Amino acid sequence: MTLPHNPASVGEPRPAQVVEVHRREHRQEEERKEQRQHSLHMGSSVRRHTFRSSEEEHQFSAADYALAAALALTASKEVSWEAQLRRQASAVELEERGQKRVGFGNDWERTEVAFLHTHRLLRQRRDRHALRRRTEEKVREAKELLELCSGRGPWFWIPLRSHAVWEHTTVLLTCTVQASPPPQVAWYKNDVRLDPRLFPAGKYRITNNYGLLTLEIRRCTAEDSATYTVKVKNAYGQASSFAKVLVRTYLGKEAGFDSELFRRSMFGRDVEFTSVLKPVFAREKEPFSLSCLLSEDVLDAEQNILWFQDGRLLRSLGRWQILYADRQASLRVSCAYKEDEGLYVVQVPSPSGPRQQSAYVFVRDAAAENPGAPGSPLNVQCLDVNRDCLILTWAPPSDTRGSPITGYSIERCQGDSGEWVPCHEAPGGTCRCPIQGLVEGQSYRFRVRAINKAGSSLPSKASAAVVMGDHEAARRKTEIPFGLGKKITISEEDFEDTVTIPGSPTNVHASEIRDAYVVLAWDEPRPRGKAPLTYFLEKSVIGSGMWEAISSEAPVKSPRFALLDLEKGKSYVFRVRAMNQHGVSEPSEPSEPIALRGQPATLPPPAQVQAFRDTQTSISLTWEPVDAGPELLGYYIYSREVGSTEWQTVNNKPIQGSRFSVPGLRTGREYEFCIRSVSEAGVGESSAVTEPIRVKQALATPSAPYDFALLSCGKNEMVIGWKPPKRRGGGKILGYFLDQHDSEELDWHPVNQQPVPSRVCKVSDLHEGHFYEFRARAVNWAGVGDLSAPSSLFECKEWTMPQPGPPYDVRVSEVRATSLMLQWEPPLYTGAGPVTGYQVSFQEDGSEQWKMATPGPVPSTHLRVSDLQQGKSYVFQVQAINSAGLGQPSMPTDPVLLEEKPDAREIEVGVDEEGFIYLAFEAPEAPDSSEFQWSKDYKGPPDPQRVKVEDGVNKSKIILKEPGLEDLGTYSVVVTDADEDISASHTLTEEVIKLISGWNVDILEKGEVRLWLEVEKLSPAAQLHLIFNEKEIFSSPNRKINFEREKGLVEVIIQNLSEEDRGSYTAQLQDGKAKNQITLALVDDEFDKLLRKADAKRRDWKRKQGPYFEEPLQWKVTEDCQVLLTCKATNTKKETRFQWLFRKREAPDGQYDPQTGKAVLCIEELSREDRGVYRAVVADDRGEDDTILDLMDEALDAIFTELGRIGALSATPLKIQGTEEGIRIFSKVKYYNVEYMKTTWFHKDKRLETGDRLRAGTTLDEIWLHILDPKDSDKGKYTLEIAAGKEARQLSVDLSGQAFEDALAEHQRLKALAIIEKNRAKVVRGLPDVATIMEDKTLCLTCVISGDPAPEISWLKNDQPVTFLDRYRMEVKGSEVTITIEKVNSEDSGRYGVFVKNKYGSETGQVTISVFKHGDEPTELKRM
Repeated sequence: MTLPHNPASVGEPRPAQVVEVHRREHRQEEERKEQRQHSLHMGSSVRRHTFRSSEEEHQFSAADYALAAALALTASKEVSWEAQLRRQASAVELEERGQKRVGFGNDWERTEVAFLHTHRLLRQRRDRHALRRRTEEKVREAKELLELCSGRGPWFWIPLRSHAVWEHTTVLLTCTVQASPPPQVAWYKNDVRLDPRLFPAGKYRITNNYGLLTLEIRRCTAEDSATYTVKVKNAYGQASSFAKVLVRTYLGKEAGFDSELFRRSMFGRDVEFTSVLKPVFAREKEPFSLSCLLSEDVLDAEQNILWFQDGRLLRSLGRWQILYADRQASLRVSCAYKEDEGLYVVQVPSPSGPRQQSAYVFVRDAAAENPGAPGSPLNVQCLDVNRDCLILTWAPPSDTRGSPITGYSIERCQGDSGEWVPCHEAPGGTCRCPIQGLVEGQSYRFRVRAINKAGSSLPSKASAAVVMGDHEAARRKTEIPFGLGKKITISEEDFEDTVTIPGSPTNVHASEIRDAYVVLAWDEPRPRGKAPLTYFLEKSVIGSGMWEAISSEAPVKSPRFALLDLEKGKSYVFRVRAMNQHGVSEPSEPSEPIALRGQPATLPPPAQVQAFRDTQTSISLTWEPVDAGPELLGYYIYSREVGSTEWQTVNNKPIQGSRFSVPGLRTGREYEFCIRSVSEAGVGESSAVTEPIRVKQALATPSAPYDFALLSCGKNEMVIGWKPPKRRGGGKILGYFLDQHDSEELDWHPVNQQPVPSRVCKVSDLHEGHFYEFRARAVNWAGVGDLSAPSSLFECKEWTMPQPGPPYDVRVSEVRATSLMLQWEPPLYTGAGPVTGYQVSFQEDGSEQWKMATPGPVPSTHLRVSDLQQGKSYVFQVQAINSAGLGQPSMPTDPVLLEEKPDAREIEVGVDEEGFIYLAFEAPEAPDSSEFQWSKDYKGPPDPQRVKVEDGVNKSKIILKEPGLEDLGTYSVVVTDADEDISASHTLTEEVIKLISGWNVDILEKGEVRLWLEVEKLSPAAQLHLIFNEKEIFSSPNRKINFEREKGLVEVIIQNLSEEDRGSYTAQLQDGKAKNQITLALVDDEFDKLLRKADAKRRDWKRKQGPYFEEPLQWKVTEDCQVLLTCKATNTKKETRFQWLFRKREAPDGQYDPQTGKAVLCIEELSREDRGVYRAVVADDRGEDDTILDLMDEALDAIFTELGRIGALSATPLKIQGTEEGIRIFSKVKYYNVEYMKTTWFHKDKRLETGDRLRAGTTLDEIWLHILDPKDSDKGKYTLEIAAGKEARQLSVDLSGQAFEDALAEHQRLKALAIIEKNRAKVVRGLPDVATIMEDKTLCLTCVISGDPAPEISWLKNDQPVTFLDRYRMEVKGSEVTITIEKVNSEDSGRYGVFVKNKYGSETGQVTISVFKHGDEPTELKRM
């Protein structure tokens, strides 16, 4: 049946596609609502939503119901549209069902009606739930709308962002803020509020357009790089946003985010070091400290300032204390040890990367308790720690104080007792020793003393504490993790069966073999059992077959044992038994044979030791490292001044590497250096001494110029000035390269193509009204230096002001404790009138207040500023004055620190030997290219007509030709091209006692020292005050003072010069108003040299009272390469005795002629066995004298070098000789030594190397080259070069033509003879000369023959062939030939011979056979 169709009730039928479209649109609308709601929630706090099921009741407040009712009234159109949509959907569904339905009676119809009713109810319930959800969403949206409409604090919807812009461009900072009510807005630059009224008009523009905030910065400069912050505030809160602005400059890498300005704006100001970390020379057991000053405060200094020693980070602990206060970082060590020596580095953080400085700390040996005792060892370490033994190692001291180390004493301290007990004596020559008998579980510390013949050194620093224990126990255990952080520990014993008696130890071997001990090691038995083990050792001397038990003071618990009582020269084998509480194991397998080694040799010295200039007080050393692996502990360096014989230790801790800078040297002095290798065997021999080197600044490129100033300006030109580099690189500044940059262009342009010699440069062809900046580089002999930072922007605008421009080149010199000298150049622009004076101002460093240096103007271009405070830094500037007023100030000077300079050089005034007055100045620290610029009254060089200037090495002197009143005044001198101020001045006045001769020092015949000076003739009222070390002295028995006024002579005679006379002597003379003061300094090396000369003179005088040596002992090499030691004695008599001594023993080969006093000791062939000390002694009842010649090291090397030179000169011309192997070229010499003579062979000017066909060699009297298997390519010129020391000799021969043919023919002949001799039939061995045998015995004679081809063999008896029948038999087996005679009788006696022959030759071997009867005695026995 078909359902009736009622168009009025159902409406127009619609296709299913239309309904589906409406459904999709509905769902899309719901999704859009959800998106709008989600957008509305952005920026607000996240709320937790509680979801309820459709069956749960919703709880709403009265306000919620009222809002829902209002929403229902306003949403009627939407509900009716939805209802209409549902009705249309229902109609379509009914229509579709009616068209497809087939009736099956009333039951089916009732079922369908019930289904439709149920479907309708379900749809209504769903619609109610949907309506409830929409109502809830509307309520929530309304609540949020109310919140938005009410007051709330500000927040940034769009914050500020950082900008990087070019100079002279505009930057716009924008942000969006939301708040209710509208907030108050304030802009800040680097936390300082911006007020546009305080800046040039139009520089800053600030706007606020309905929450859109903007800050416009126009024509940006470098100063605009900063952090900009905008702060907004209303009644409900406040907020802020910030951004960085970087203004780029046109400097390549210097622009952008890598630039200094950006890093400074992002991370703060750079931290610089304002002081230099200098080397420290500390002493053992005394404190020392390192400190440096910083330009800025460091945040979290304790964590950020790091100190390192040789790359190891240091912490404040125990002796170490790291401090920071008032921008000063310090490291203090309360008690120094030699282990503390090393390179210390301090590192501070900085935006551009960590900044660091370094300095080397030297720790010298403490004063010895016993004079002459060595320094203490260092780096004591405990190795291979076991249950009851360990190995102790240390490094030997660098300074043995003239006596070799004979041994080491070891002390130990148990636990924290503090009691040190001697425990072992280690033999000398080794820095390694086993320590036994220690207690398991106890902690120990060790220290070592070095011993020589003078006594024992101070103890070394104690080693780190070690705890004795079974370190193998950890290896026998295994940890298995399981669960969360849990572990199961399993031991190897857990897997063993029940063990009572342990197994035998295995792998018995020597883990360490030395010259005094052997450390025996073995593996624990397997199985070992759980009971504690001890070990029992046995030894056996090889060949004895006996085992001997090794006794020990305590049970051996570790698988290590040191044997200290073995005999040298014997070999031993060892075996070990394991013992526990149950019994003793079987012995282990014997070890391999073990014997003590010889005395360990020290390592050779490094080669190629070279010294280079470094700084004013240091020298850089490099060397070729010694290839010794871990055996090398480092190097010790030694230095000495040229002329001194005593070596000084540079470092007391072995240096690693192959480069080191030696600081603390005296500027201008010459030094020599040598290096020794350090190992456990001790300190090795010295390397070759370096060439003398003078301590001076090494040549380097200069640093950058700085502080540019505009000195004058025209319409299209500028005059620019600048300051010289702070570091001039140890050489003369040759000039400067200047660059310019127009602010409206991108590129820099060079001003000059050739260096400008002065620091003032005129720049032309500029554009009026443009802004320019400049930069420069300095040039010296090392090259072009660093590029300076750009100057400030200078506007090219013609100067028309009436006031003068700035003075320039303001220089500071003669800096002393409370005064200094200022000099400057007048301004280039004088303004409306001439310059009438100058105003000098100063301020303390760090202050902003300028003070006048003088009450009124200064008329000249120099001024001495006095009455300043010592220890403070000052900055100075100068301004010119004209009729219009005060001009522009000069560029301020760098801060000048006023401090006492005890080493400051002063001008010396005196009278030379010719009576001329001179003023001299010496500056050892001056660079090589420096000049001494003299000035009189600071107005320029002295008049060359009145003075003469003499320059020397690091010194200069002006001599007054004809002294007069016009020569009075102030003489000053400045050393150019020096990084530090080196200057002085002296004022000559009329009231000066004329000095004829300054202090002179003479040594009299008996060793007295005479100090004297001479002045002009004085009146009888003249007074003399002689000051010695700030105390006035008078005549005494040892020091006589003479003052002769008429002669103007002051004389001091010291009878016996000693250390008490070291110091300065000042003669203060006064005659009326005239006075003078002359000082003599007898200190340092000057006094030491004088003391040595006086002592030598005194000894020489005493020596010459009896027989003495007129000519000391010296060596001479003869043409026959004999070494003669000669000397000559004088003032002898008949009873005078002469004696030769070598190594403190009499040398009987020496000769002495009493008539002439000459003595000779001849050494025929000098060798290393002849090295030692030779001494000649002459004596009688008047006294004794000796002369000594030390033929060791350098002296012996000099003799060998001379022998090599003479040997090279004695070489005969090269000869050619053919041999059986080839061609031999040789030269005969009288002497040859491989160490001191080097030979090189050349073929056609190409160096030959030994190979398969070339062999070169030498003997004591011959140098040869052997050419094997010569060929035509071997023809040509052969040259032998013999080098001995610095001399070389060449010998040549031409191996070609007939010479080659003859040599080749001789070679072939000898080679053929050699082949014949080699292959000829010969009887090699076996036959005796005589053989005796008893009758009826069997005689058997065997001999060995050779030959190729195999020779023919025959036997002879009494020169007749032997027939081999019956009793005679011959047997040949390879090269052995045997003849057998059975049952010999008397007829068999005779002379037998074996005759062998082949095509190359023959030979006969003979034997005499004697047969004797039974009972007779052989003839040979009768003769015996």
